[in-house]
Amino acid sequence: MAERKILFLQKPQINISCSSVGRMWLIAACAFFCVLQSAFGDGGDSLVIALFSVFFAVLTEYLLTRRNYGIEKIKDGSAVATALILVMMLPNQIHPIYAVFGCLFAIVVVKYSFGGLGSNWLNPALGGWLFIRFSWPSVFSDMLEQASISEMIISPDVTAIDNSVTEFLNNTIFSIGGIQLPQGYINLLFNNNPGMIADRGLFALLIGTIVITAMGINRGWIPLVFLGVYGFLIRIAGDLSGVFGAGDVLYGFFSGGTIIIAFILAAEPSSSAKLMPGILFSVIAAAVLTWFLRYWGSEFYGGFIALAIVNCFIPLIRFIENKFFLKRNNHGNFMEKPL
Repeated sequence: MAERKILFLQKPQINISCSSVGRMWLIAACAFFCVLQSAFGDGGDSLVIALFSVFFAVLTEYLLTRRNYGIEKIKDGSAVATALILVMMLPNQIHPIYAVFGCLFAIVVVKYSFGGLGSNWLNPALGGWLFIRFSWPSVFSDMLEQASISEMIISPDVTAIDNSVTEFLNNTIFSIGGIQLPQGYINLLFNNNPGMIADRGLFALLIGTIVITAMGINRGWIPLVFLGVYGFLIRIAGDLSGVFGAGDVLYGFFSGGTIIIAFILAAEPSSSAKLMPGILFSVIAAAVLTWFLRYWGSEFYGGFIALAIVNCFIPLIRFIENKFFLKRNNHGNFMEKPL
C-alpha cells in the first residue's frame, strides 16, 4: 500500500474542511440556539447564564492577548464557543457566578497555559465544567447530582402534543419500515423541567448538530461510533435488573448531555488523537466509560467525567501514534506508515 502524506501539527483544523474560525462560530451558533430554547422555558435564566459567561470569557481572552493581538484574537470565536459549550453542560438553575468562574478557569488555565487554541489536550469547556463540578458540587441540583439508574430509565411524561406527533410519525415515516415510536420521547425534545441546559434545548441542539456535521466542521463518523457503542451497551444491559436486551437507547441518547458529548466534545480535533487508530480507540473508550459511569455508577454527568478521563491519556495516545504510525521521509515530512 502506498504511503499517504499527512500534516501532523498541533492545530485544531487538522482533517477538518472548515477553517478553525468558521468552525468556532458555527459551534457557538449551535450552542446559542440550544441555550435560547432552554431560556424560553425558564423565564430567561439560561440566557442570563450564557450572557454572563460569554462576556467574561471574551474579556478574559482579550486581557490575556491584547498586547500581542489587540482585538484580533477574540474574533476567532473560540472564547464565545467555549463559554456557550460550558453553559450547555450546566443546570439551568445554577447561579451565573459559578459559570463565570468556570469560564475563567477554562480560558486562563486550560486554554492558555497550554499555548492557546489548538495546543490544549483537554477541551477548555470540559475543563471549566470539571472545575465547577468538583469545587462546588452542591450547586448542581439534587435531581441531576443524585440521579439514580431508575430515574434515568423511567418513561417520560406523555402530553397531548407528544401523543399527536408520535401518532403522526408512526402512521407516516415509521410505518414504512414497520417501526413504532413509543410515546414520551417527543417531550424530551422540548423539556421544560429543571435540568441540564443541553437536555432542555435538545431540539435546537439536534438541528445544530445536523448543520455542523453537514458543513464538515467535524469528523462525522466520530459521533456515529460513540452513539453506536454507547447505544449497544445500553441495549444489551437492559435496565440493570436482569432484563437482557431491553435497555432504553433513545432515552440514553436524549439525556445526560449525550448529544453534546458525541457531536461536539468527543469530535473536538484539538483535544483528541490525530490518526484513525488513536481516534477510534479514544472514542470507543469514552463511550464505554460513559455507559459505565451513568448506568453502573449512577452518575448523571458520567459522560463528561468519562471524556475527561480519556482526555488525560491523549498525550500518551499521540505519542504512540507518532511512534508506531508515523515516520519521516527524506524531506523531513511526517508520513503515515502503511498498516
